[in-house]
Amino acid sequence: MSAQPEKARARNAQAKRRSLIVLLILVAITLGYLALDRSADAPGAYRARSVVTTIAILLALVKVRLIFREFMQVRNAPMLLCRLIDLWVAMIGAALLASYYIGLAVH
Repeated sequence: MSAQPEKARARNAQAKRRSLIVLLILVAITLGYLALDRSADAPGAYRARSVVTTIAILLALVKVRLIFREFMQVRNAPMLLCRLIDLWVAMIGAALLASYYIGLAVH
């Protein structure tokens, strides 16, 4: 009987540790973006801003996927739902990047 509560406590501790690690990764990505954004403010070439914007969009997509997986309980969902979420993130990323670069070409 005592083995079940111990296993539950161990799983709970592992889940909390995993959530903390993911939260730290999200904070690190945010801080990395802030550093990238400050470097883009320096006088530079037009292309550098395109690279910075592309990296910013990709970092946002990584954060969205992590939040879906870890904090919206998609990690334990059926495989089909996991793949559909990944497909959705990829499609949103493609749409964002395409509209950004089409806008650059038109402007």
